[in-house]
This record gives sequence, structure tokens and C-alpha cells, in this order.
Amino acid sequence: MSSFRKKIFHVIFGVNTPGGKAFDIVLLWAIVISVLLVMLESVPSIHDRWGKELVIAEWFFTILFSIEYLLRIISAPVRFRYIFSFYGMVDLVSIIPTYLSLFIVGAHGLMVIRMLRLLRIFRIFKLVRFLKAANTLSAALRASRPKIMVFLMGVMGVVIIMGTIMYLVESEYNTDFTSIPRSIYWAIVTLTTVGYGNIAPQTVLGQIIASMIMLTGYAIIAVPTGIVTAEAIKAQENEHKSNIRVCSKCKNEVHDVDAYYCKKCGNEL
Repeated sequence: MSSFRKKIFHVIFGVNTPGGKAFDIVLLWAIVISVLLVMLESVPSIHDRWGKELVIAEWFFTILFSIEYLLRIISAPVRFRYIFSFYGMVDLVSIIPTYLSLFIVGAHGLMVIRMLRLLRIFRIFKLVRFLKAANTLSAALRASRPKIMVFLMGVMGVVIIMGTIMYLVESEYNTDFTSIPRSIYWAIVTLTTVGYGNIAPQTVLGQIIASMIMLTGYAIIAVPTGIVTAEAIKAQENEHKSNIRVCSKCKNEVHDVDAYYCKKCGNEL
């Protein structure tokens, strides 16, 4: 790699260098501002007054990101590896919509895809350590999947039965319950305590059934949370057991995660 490419590499891809940190922070602010401008452009009053300025700003950021993308390709040690990497694809997709807007009307609205580039914040501020907690949560969700599927099937059975009953009760007196699918929609909205209010029972029996569904909804909401919480605790315990390191000298098991020596006797772990 030439000295010029090395300098660019240390600035663009470097995280621990002052220049690299400054470049990445400026880049993040540019991404945030460009996305905000795209959002503001969708507001009719702002577009009518500042439309020309917003278009100029959009092209400014697009050209800026295009130059940055080319510099990344030039300075990457293995260019094809960067181009076809996750970040490389995101960088490319983030600049394409503006160029497409020259041929397809409204394509510039896809510029919000640039928000994906903010994922670089994990690399810049070294937040990768928090991905360990995300992996624990992911393991808990995977373990909870069979139980949650059974739970959802049970809920679907309840809303289908209740929706059908409400159709039979209300259809003759209330034009809102015009069909069983519409009544099932009402049952889902009521059971989940969303309560849009666009459909409401009018008969006394219908209101009693609706009250039962509302009370059932409060009890049901806590079930998935409990399932996932239990699996998360179990996954955390399993991870803790796998990380236990016993000191061969003093048999101490309490150590920091990144410790190389026992904090009690100083023996190498």
C-alpha cells in the first residue's frame, strides 16, 4: 500500500487515531443532518419555501458521501472485500437514491436509508461490548419462540371465537359488526387494549362480552413479557456459568471478565 493510501486508510478506517475519530464524528453529523433535511423536505410548507436550498444541500451531501465512498474503495487493503461488505453495501445504497431521482421522480425520498450508516457509532465509540447483552437477549428470544408461538395460537383462537360471538350478538342491532372478519378485527383491537373506538358494541350482552375481553387483555399482555424474562434470566445464568474461572491456587471464582490474574492472590488465570 502506498503512503498516500496509508494516510487515507488511517483517517477513514482508523478508530484509535485522532484523525480517524474526528473524521468519523464529522461523518456521523453529516449523515444526521442529511437525513433531517430529507425529512424536512417532505413537509409541504418547508418544501414550498426552501425547496431549492434543500435540493442544493441534498446534492452537496450526496457528492460528499460519493467522494468518501470512492476514498474508502481506494484506501481499502482489499477493495472487493469492502465493496461487498455490509458497511460497503450500505455506503453505496445511501448515495444511489439522489442519482436515481434524475430519472425516477420521488426516488430521493429513499435517502433516509443513510440512517443505517449511523451503525458505525458502534465502531467509533467502541460500543461493541454492549453487543454481548444483545446476544443474551437474542438467545432468550430464540428460546422463547416455541412458547410464544403457542401463546399466539391461543390468542388467535380467543379472538376468532369472541369475534364470531360478537358478530352473532351485534349484527342484527349494530351495523358496525358487518362481518365475522370485521368482528375479529374489533376483538384484536379490544384484546390488545388499543381501543381505536371505530367499532363499539351497542347491546347490553355485547358490552358485557367486550368487558370480559378487555379484562382478559390485561392478563394476556404480561404473558410474553414473563416468558422472555424467564428465558433471559436462564440465558444470563448459563453465560455466567460458562465464564466462571477458578483460580488454581486459591480457588477463587470471583474475577473481572477481562482479568488475566486472580484479584485475591495474583496467580495467573
